[in-house]
Amino acid sequence: MVSETLKKQIDRFLLAFGFSLMFGIMILGQEFRQSMGEAVGVIMDPVLSLVGQENFHLILLVMAIITALYASLIQKYTIDWELMRNTQERMKVFQKEFREAQLSQNTYMLKKLEDQRKEMMEDQMKMSKQQFKPMAYISIISLPLFMWAYYFISGHGNATMVFPFWGEQLLTTPVFGPFQHWIYWYFISSLGVSQLIRKGLNIGGV
Repeated sequence: MVSETLKKQIDRFLLAFGFSLMFGIMILGQEFRQSMGEAVGVIMDPVLSLVGQENFHLILLVMAIITALYASLIQKYTIDWELMRNTQERMKVFQKEFREAQLSQNTYMLKKLEDQRKEMMEDQMKMSKQQFKPMAYISIISLPLFMWAYYFISGHGNATMVFPFWGEQLLTTPVFGPFQHWIYWYFISSLGVSQLIRKGLNIGGV
């Protein structure tokens, strides 16, 4: 059995590692992102060679599935969904009662609701902390994979995919603004798979 102290140490390490990846991408910029993409390429490049560069969109689909499954499982076991649902329901009731008290100028009820608001703010702070923590765990898998895809396709811009209504498109051409077709395909796939997994796991969104 793993001791509680060791579990906490592993938890702290994973959180620190996850946040380091996120801050590294934001602060250290291009060089850090490229190094991360190249490091993951040691594993992913041979996989893509087996599948074929022309099927890069299938690799993106598998990545999206892995990310969605991993993220959903992490969120299921690190977030108190019962607290979240109860807090959301309480907030709806509170907002309705607060509006009614304001319209009727019921000072007694307004004072009572102000006291209740303080309790709800504490629950919302707990929810915010719970939602923040999974981001670090998720980034450990998702960010390196995404950086690999970004740098691979930047140097191999001939991969194509047939989209509904759009026909065959280069994955490096923009859909709108800076968003290229491969990014659009990755996030749409991840979103669709994530909804199915969340429904199966009976968890909500964050």
